[in-house]
Amino acid sequence: MDPLANIIFALSELGDDTSTPKNIKAKLENVLKFLNASEFEMSVRVSKALGELDEISQDSNVQPYMRAQLFNIVSLLESF
Repeated sequence: MDPLANIIFALSELGDDTSTPKNIKAKLENVLKFLNASEFEMSVRVSKALGELDEISQDSNVQPYMRAQLFNIVSLLESF
């Protein structure tokens, strides 16, 4: 499976989690839009996604297990 597809799947899983707050779900949807925006170069898409994920990870509403998953996704994105 494509590494980007794995990242998109992981973000979708977080967004579909019933314990994820609505504001976090909206931000995760934005990240998915950034990553799927084929009109931009991959470096631009990854940069935007990393910025948004950093903001999400600092939100006080994020559960600790979710924060760990976000850090794993960030690590995968930084390898692009």
